[in-house]
Amino acid sequence: MNFTYGKKEKLKSKKLINQLFAEGQSVSSYPLRMVFLEMSFEENVVAKTGVSVSKKHFKNAVDRNRIKRLLRESYRLNKPLFFNNITTQYALMILYIGKEKPTFKQVETKMKVLFENFLNKIS
Repeated sequence: MNFTYGKKEKLKSKKLINQLFAEGQSVSSYPLRMVFLEMSFEENVVAKTGVSVSKKHFKNAVDRNRIKRLLRESYRLNKPLFFNNITTQYALMILYIGKEKPTFKQVETKMKVLFENFLNKIS
């Protein structure tokens, strides 16, 4: 698995997102929360992933977009370390539930903990 986050790996379908929140399970590592659901896709990807930041906590779009960029970059860099041995496909939504603006280092360390919690829960 490589360090990319291409179009095929992005979770965009409204129907899939609604199903994910209706039927999915979640793991947390404050200030991150991940909702996941086992699925099957036509594309040859391990996971389709989306990121979200609450408008309630971050009124300015600039702040929300910055945090989403940090989440996507952290996911992209840590994905090969955790998802290489998984054979089933998953839909993932990573949510930022904190109230303060994070640094990249904070997001990356919490993302690693979140992925470890996810792997423990599915195995």
